[in-house]
Amino acid sequence: MNNAVKELKINLVPLNLVSLSTLGLFSKNLKSVNEVPQNGSVPIANNVINNDPGLRLLARNCLIKLKENTKEFVTTRDAENPKNLRIKQVKGVQVVRAINDVDFIVSSAETVAIAGITPQSMRQETAKDKKYSWALVTLQGRENKPKIPKLDKLLNNPQVRDFINKQYQGRIVPVF
Repeated sequence: MNNAVKELKINLVPLNLVSLSTLGLFSKNLKSVNEVPQNGSVPIANNVINNDPGLRLLARNCLIKLKENTKEFVTTRDAENPKNLRIKQVKGVQVVRAINDVDFIVSSAETVAIAGITPQSMRQETAKDKKYSWALVTLQGRENKPKIPKLDKLLNNPQVRDFINKQYQGRIVPVF
């Protein structure tokens, strides 16, 4: 949202958080992060919205190390790479397509499921990682228009939580 505010020069305000598309490390051959080889290959999405959480997930799993005092959105320039991973930045949809040609991928669990592949899940983010959650967002000044609070209340309903949990089985998780 902050990126859209800057690029589009519009004033947006977030209301409540709704859900999080879990991001994971997936492989056809590796069962755990400990099996990632020196010089292993991994594609990550090249856009700022997906690149940043992908790199942070690699760092949380000790596959790379992010430099101190990194900016809001990290890039590969902000990373130390002691395993000498071959991190290839590709268009988001290409990440899942590459799974047969690399050691592992960084992708949303929902994208992996939609692609119809069943790789090993080596590690996933959880609902605790709310920085990348989806939220109801509106233009500043419209937050109190009658339909906006009503929609906000509907999205944060326990029935919606139950639907998300049942339908997406952890690939998308409610965060309200």
